[in-house]
Amino acid sequence: MWQSDKSGALRGPADWTYPPTLSPADRYDRRRLGWEIAIVLLVSVGQSAIYSVVSFVRAATRAPISQQQTQLNPSRSAEPLWDAIYQFLDIFFSLALVALAVYLLWEPANNALRRIGLDFRRFGGDLLRGILLVVLIGAPGIGVYAIGRSIGQSITVVPAPLDSSWWVIGLLVLAALRAGLTEEVIFLGFLFDRLRRLGWSWTGIIVSTALLRGSYHLYQGWPSALGNVVMGLVFGWCYKRWGRVMPLVIAHTIIDIVAFVGYPLAAAWWPAIFASPAPASTPTPTT
Repeated sequence: MWQSDKSGALRGPADWTYPPTLSPADRYDRRRLGWEIAIVLLVSVGQSAIYSVVSFVRAATRAPISQQQTQLNPSRSAEPLWDAIYQFLDIFFSLALVALAVYLLWEPANNALRRIGLDFRRFGGDLLRGILLVVLIGAPGIGVYAIGRSIGQSITVVPAPLDSSWWVIGLLVLAALRAGLTEEVIFLGFLFDRLRRLGWSWTGIIVSTALLRGSYHLYQGWPSALGNVVMGLVFGWCYKRWGRVMPLVIAHTIIDIVAFVGYPLAAAWWPAIFASPAPASTPTPTT
């Protein structure tokens, strides 16, 4: 079980390193953890990372990257009401995968939400830390995308239109919350716990989860993937230091709300950088 010191940093038990000779029970536990990690990844962020890599390879072998586009939160139906229903169901079932990860982390007399810091006990401090991370990560992230577009290495990201129905903004906010919970709970809360139990070093965990996060966003082009690797390194360090996933969920959600809702405005104000070309689109990977 993870503990937090006075600074909030995560500290594991002294016997995280397994003895040279494992008992049958230890070997069983390690195999079970390995399969658990593989299954959770294959039905959630790992699946999306694979689709993202395949989409990038496909895009790289077609027209120039700068002439291609991918859509955020693509429409599921031409009929607005049914599109909203499908979008809501997609968000709901994605959050069910987050619930699965939390359930697997749950132990007798050990609340998993408190253990990973996904609760409201320190919401004021979590909110301030989240806003600080938005400033630290969000603004440079926009710059990375703009630079990628200017050098022709980022696929144009097409946001959902804001004027189709009155409920669109609400669904986009839910989609941003879904992204924040999915990535931070699984990349940080779940994988950090499971990989640490397998005896991985902190450096190995932070770097590997950051690389996975980058591959998850490769469908947008390598500059965006690189930016997300940096984000993963920063978020991973913060999670180890603070022992709480809530400020990272807050930061990620705010960043995505700005991207989902603010992007159409940016496309209207700076069409040379953010407006969409008219080529064949690249499918957006989904979890």
